[in-house]
Amino acid sequence: MTRLDVVVVGSGPNGLVAAITLARAGLDVLVLEEQPVAGGGARTLDLGLAGGLLHDVCSAVHPMAWASPVLAPILARRGVELVVPQVAYAHPLPGGRAGLAWHDLDRTVAGLGADGDAWRELVGPLAADVQRLVELTLGDHRHVPRDVLGPGLPTAARLAARIVQQGTPLWRRPLRGDVARALLTGAAAHSMTRLPSLVGAGTGVLLAALAHAGLGWPVPRGGSAAVSDALLAELADLGGRVVTGRPVRVPGDLPPAHVTVFDTAPGTVAQVAGDRLAPRARRALTRRRPGPGVAKVDLVLSGPIPWTVPEVGLASTVHLGGTRAQVVRAEAQITAGRHAHRPFTLVSDPAALDAARARGGLRPVWSYAHVPTGSRADLTATVLAHLEQYAPGVRDLVVDARCTPASRRHLVDANQVGGDITGGSTSLLRMLVGPVPGWDPYRVGPDVWLCSASAPPGPGVHGMSGAHAARSVLGALAERGKAGR
Repeated sequence: MTRLDVVVVGSGPNGLVAAITLARAGLDVLVLEEQPVAGGGARTLDLGLAGGLLHDVCSAVHPMAWASPVLAPILARRGVELVVPQVAYAHPLPGGRAGLAWHDLDRTVAGLGADGDAWRELVGPLAADVQRLVELTLGDHRHVPRDVLGPGLPTAARLAARIVQQGTPLWRRPLRGDVARALLTGAAAHSMTRLPSLVGAGTGVLLAALAHAGLGWPVPRGGSAAVSDALLAELADLGGRVVTGRPVRVPGDLPPAHVTVFDTAPGTVAQVAGDRLAPRARRALTRRRPGPGVAKVDLVLSGPIPWTVPEVGLASTVHLGGTRAQVVRAEAQITAGRHAHRPFTLVSDPAALDAARARGGLRPVWSYAHVPTGSRADLTATVLAHLEQYAPGVRDLVVDARCTPASRRHLVDANQVGGDITGGSTSLLRMLVGPVPGWDPYRVGPDVWLCSASAPPGPGVHGMSGAHAARSVLGALAERGKAGR
């Protein structure tokens, strides 16, 4: 059998970006995908809940896609429309109140009252210099951005100061009111770690800044599959190939190749690469501790969600979790392996921005609830009760509902073992070095690379882990004299 240049295992955004980067360099690239439809976490499918309705399988809202130096040009070139919401994200609170992160920073500031100026100072300068912010946060964490010691120094200093402040007990300042605090804490909870934490602070500050910059927190018109379709078209034009319905679970499932790149969970790399890895690397990949899980609840509603605060319905993402103290308590419980009474829950109603997502008066609603790793619990009733608290009457609109428990998320996406969507437990060390400590966090064996969310810069639909891994591959091949054909 002819030996390929590169085999990429997994067709999520990171895997496809890695494949595109390597194919663009002239290499023969084959992508293998277990599912019948390529795209990994960026797929939009008919789940059979209502005729013709399409649900996003994993990701639904894409604040990092437009900011990504590798994804944004491809999406623009392929005509993907990212629909910008007036409100990037919202956080309802008891008593008929809500924090609203308007795309317009001034409007957000005005709505936060006494905390408005503090919010502007906290995220405004970072939003104003979003390109450097992205270079700092989505880089490989090995190379200093080219101008960070010059014009970019103020942004780097602000980011570091805000991470230290919001990642420690100092986070009680500068925000004093419960609305502004909840608004920032909801963004930080995307890290799925105990709060406050440095990783949570970095996540929260980045997402809050993106809310007020560029395209905010947009949804792709037609669903997340639009992102994958653009990447697949780009790869095809470069001569790359994708084979679906092709699971890779043991070494024999791989065709001969000079290089194998895994857009998978670390355990899969250890299982498939086997003796191609040093014992130390294999142990590190096998022992990687999973992060908390998510239970996904897909709903079909007969009308818009009747939020108590109507402006919440303008947001692409709604955080259900209550006050900062309540979110902190819930996240501490799930990281400790216990279910929370009111788990932190993300909700998105894409038809509110993309009317074509509704069919025959019915609309798909997407939600994730944070749960302990491997939870078998059906969270449908819990999510509906949480929704009902802030949108009374929503239960009357439910036409159908389905929960995919954390324990079954791997059947939808093999990377989401136990419902873990972050590629492993989230910590500052993990974000910096990946699962196998070393200077190059992507190269885990002599001819084996990791490009998934388990490698820096970590979770999110940005493709940067794939880009960094591919550049590492090209560097290694150049040293061997095999770059290009």
